[in-house]
Amino acid sequence: MSEKPIRVLVAKPGLDGHDRGAKVIAQALRDAGMEVIYTGLRQTPDQIVGAALQEDVDVVALSCLSGAHMYLFPAVVEGLRKQNAGDILVLGGGIIPDEDIPELKEKGIVEIFTPGTSTTEVINYIRQKIGRS
Repeated sequence: MSEKPIRVLVAKPGLDGHDRGAKVIAQALRDAGMEVIYTGLRQTPDQIVGAALQEDVDVVALSCLSGAHMYLFPAVVEGLRKQNAGDILVLGGGIIPDEDIPELKEKGIVEIFTPGTSTTEVINYIRQKIGRS
C-alpha cells in the first residue's frame, strides 16, 4: 500500500496580482509527487482557510509580493487555529524583508522562503516537516 501524497494549498492572499512564483512552486511540488491545489489570485484569509479545510491539506503555502504579509499570513494561521486546524503547516514566500521573518515565525508561519530559494529546498523542507514523500 502506498502512502498518501502530501497535499499542498498554494494561495495568493490579498490584492497582489503577480503569481508567477506561486505557479512555479506549485508546478515543482506537483513534479515532486505532491497533490497541489492553487487558489488563484486575490484570496482573503477566510477563503484560504476554507479551501484548506475543504481540500484536507497538509500544507498551506502563501505567496505575497504586495507588502501585506504581516497582516495576511498571520490571519491565515489564526483562521486555521480557530477551525481546530492548527496542525496544518503554513509556509510563506515572496518579497519578505529579513526583519519581518522572526515576527512572522512567532505568529505561526513555520518557514519563509524568499527569492532565490531553490524549489528543491522547498520540496525537501516540506517532506522533512510532514514526514513523508
